[in-house]
Amino acid sequence: MKNKFFKWLSLPYIIWSVGFIIIPLIMVFYFGLTNKNGSFTFSNITSIALPVHFKSLLIALLLSLISTIICLLLSYPLAMILSNMKSGNNKLMILVFVLPMWMNFLLRTLAWQTLLENEGVINTIFRFVHLPALKIINTPYAIVFGMIYNFLPFMVLPIYNVLCKIDKNLLNAARDLGANEVQTFLKVTLPLSVPGIISGITMVFIPALTTFVISDLLGGSKILLIGNVIEQEFTLNSNWHLGSGLSIVLMLFIVISMIISVIFDKDGEGSAL
Repeated sequence: MKNKFFKWLSLPYIIWSVGFIIIPLIMVFYFGLTNKNGSFTFSNITSIALPVHFKSLLIALLLSLISTIICLLLSYPLAMILSNMKSGNNKLMILVFVLPMWMNFLLRTLAWQTLLENEGVINTIFRFVHLPALKIINTPYAIVFGMIYNFLPFMVLPIYNVLCKIDKNLLNAARDLGANEVQTFLKVTLPLSVPGIISGITMVFIPALTTFVISDLLGGSKILLIGNVIEQEFTLNSNWHLGSGLSIVLMLFIVISMIISVIFDKDGEGSAL
């Protein structure tokens, strides 16, 4: 009786999943694999090889890779500091770090647009103290900056989660056996934190690869990423077939990242706090 009750509790989630995940995916595959006449075709998918689309994909891959690497370099030391703090203090620091994420994604990006624009807050301050203006808006640097700001917590939290689970006795044993701090980190801490690193890379790289809002606002629509191309095919050109075909290509990157994540994080240690 109790099992039947719990099965009924899952019904709202099943309905939500079908309506907002399964049906949209079916629609994407249908439009992506058909033309305007409803005939089966791979042309929408292979159009990624067209120069304009392939260039957008390469730019998106490059900026996403740069953002992911910078996020990793910034996040690992921060996660180590947080994991070594006392319980009460690290929870407070994590709350302060995650607090901006409670604000709407679009509003956060608009705020940085206001800060970085040529007549924005930062340049106004620079001019006041007689420093040269910062000409970063509408450039790839601004897009990378926006990606790092928005996705950095998604790198910190999985790494922090894994570091907290490392048995301190292993670190003490390594030191007792004569390993210095660097050797202990390279031989013990780093290998054990790989699941969190892989999870963090996945959680940063995929959203960065598929984003179009950040490049629209901070890139001034001058730098087209593959996400922008797909968004324009749906909204401006009303070409759902081509937009869906390009979306399927991006799904391949998502599937690959999920496979890598499963291989290196079989127990899901870096997936959540």
